[in-house]
Amino acid sequence: MRHTPWVLIGSLLLLAAAAAGEEPEGMFVYVCRDAGAGAYEAFPDVCRLDDGRLMCVFYAGYGHVAMPNEQLPKGGRVAYCLSSDEGKTWTPAQTLYDGPDDDRDPSIIQIKGGRLICNFFSLRNAPGQSPPWTGLGTWMVYSDDVGKTWSEPRRITDKYYCSAPIRQLSDGRLILGLYAESGGSAHGAVVISEDGGMTWAAPIDIDNGGMQLDAETDIIELKDGSLFAAERAPTGKSAAWSVSKDGGKTWSVSQLFGFEGHCHYLLRAPGDIIVMAHRLPNTSLHYSLDECKTWSDNVVVDSMGGAYPSMVNLKDGTVLIVYYEEGEGSNIRARRFKVSPAGVEWLRVK
Repeated sequence: MRHTPWVLIGSLLLLAAAAAGEEPEGMFVYVCRDAGAGAYEAFPDVCRLDDGRLMCVFYAGYGHVAMPNEQLPKGGRVAYCLSSDEGKTWTPAQTLYDGPDDDRDPSIIQIKGGRLICNFFSLRNAPGQSPPWTGLGTWMVYSDDVGKTWSEPRRITDKYYCSAPIRQLSDGRLILGLYAESGGSAHGAVVISEDGGMTWAAPIDIDNGGMQLDAETDIIELKDGSLFAAERAPTGKSAAWSVSKDGGKTWSVSQLFGFEGHCHYLLRAPGDIIVMAHRLPNTSLHYSLDECKTWSDNVVVDSMGGAYPSMVNLKDGTVLIVYYEEGEGSNIRARRFKVSPAGVEWLRVK
């Protein structure tokens, strides 16, 4: 769940449908099982650092929403683990950011020049409301010393929310997929920074074509320079996509994929194969051999239904995918695969 309040309600209803199951021993590893905030870990994002290590950030709390209470007085927080062996083993969790509210759905990138940027959004307790919280918008913190210290939080936008990492484009600009609700409808959006994340322009909406798109937008740059956006739709409806031909300034009217999906994550894998991982059914992915024009049949990653996946290319030409389980005591898992025109081959992580 990387959700603003209206999406949170639908996600909570999905908890009962989250399948319980185990992949064969050795076919996945745990990135984290307890970050010390209540043993509920979710919504991971992974990137490769310039020094070769992998960094996985995630939400740590006592449940799907972890508002401040006596046991966790600052509510849910952003935690992280590191791997120096291509995802086989991970360090114990450490806290990256813990503000006074429920800080959630983090993502991580190391941009050119070495700066680490972690984006997330926050919910504030609002007793008497339904749901009993209010959204505070999308925020970021940054580090110029590879995570030893982090800046004070900066708000990117107060009305839009994030569910994917900042992406750095070939021209150096940063772009972040967003989503928002207005007039009883929901839609995707993007926001752009031209100064390494220090300032952000006003969000640019993506036309939803009259559809309800809870969005959770993610962006990938295609070989022709255009930008492709994947957008979530309500459960039971097809997800959608949009394209920008002018660097993100304007976007095509959203169109349907023809298959369901939440919380998409886009990765260019070896061989210029674009992989799009998502939730539903359970944890799944599709891949494209033609720059997002057409997509493969659905490939099931895991029977677990939490998802909010993220992926990173490994040095041996394979891909590591991280995702979460959902339910009480939810953990962060990782699997490894190789993708080719012939399909997806699942491999032991270690």
